[in-house]
Amino acid sequence: MLDRRKFIGAALAAVSSTQLRAQSWSSQVLDVHFHPRHGEDREIDHLKGAGIAKAVLLPSLGSEERVRGLVAASPRVFARFCNADVRLPDAIDKLRSQLTGGAIGMGELKYPVEIDGPEMRRVYDLAAEFRVPVLMHYQEGAFNSGFARLPALLKAHPGTTFIGHANSWWAHISAEVDDKVGYPTGPIKPGGITDKVLADYPNVYGDLSANSGRNALARDSDFAAAFLARHKSKLLFGSDCPCRDGMGAGQTGTMAGKCIARETLTLLTRMTSPDVFRMIAWDNGVKLLKIHVG
Repeated sequence: MLDRRKFIGAALAAVSSTQLRAQSWSSQVLDVHFHPRHGEDREIDHLKGAGIAKAVLLPSLGSEERVRGLVAASPRVFARFCNADVRLPDAIDKLRSQLTGGAIGMGELKYPVEIDGPEMRRVYDLAAEFRVPVLMHYQEGAFNSGFARLPALLKAHPGTTFIGHANSWWAHISAEVDDKVGYPTGPIKPGGITDKVLADYPNVYGDLSANSGRNALARDSDFAAAFLARHKSKLLFGSDCPCRDGMGAGQTGTMAGKCIARETLTLLTRMTSPDVFRMIAWDNGVKLLKIHVG
């Protein structure tokens, strides 16, 4: 049986970043929110199918070895963040070790804590120390609760770079939010917290991944187009897509048979100019994460 790292290396041997750039989008695409696959599913299949040139791997607890192997085998295609259970006493030591070992950010952090509790404040301090972003899953009542207090938190941690993601983050582009509704529909009322913090705080960015990001663009196209233009320097493309092949295989539920990455990139193509598309799909992430390209 092949060693796991050798298996990954063999799977990627024939794939170069140049080959991955052969796609239908108007620019190269960087996926800042890509979770490692399980078993024999290949991460590269999703990138090729969705037309994505490079991806940032966000490890779940237990997938760190696979993620390190993918980056070691194909550093021109993959970069990695790091993760640890922030509720545990050794979380900061674990995160520090991973950052020292090559991780370029922290996240996705998705734990049942308050956004401004002691567990998270020590994470924010570490992010500021290493000058790396922390990618947060905001889902009121479940993960990183207390979204209404986000402006005060950003003001208290000006040296920390935050990347916002998930249900509460994208619901709050509207001033009217029902936190019990994961994917709100209908017109967006201007004045939402997310819209305001993107405008008011230089240390916060928005991750367009998952069905929450796609839904935010699709529910009110006029508002979304203006939102994208307004925050074109602060938004990052990510997929957070569980489909196997970048074409929808294995996807279930409301997105059955569809690839979230492709759906979101299609919306971005329709709602932006090629220059703005490139900023959101490539330039902003490369600059923020200091990713080497070429």
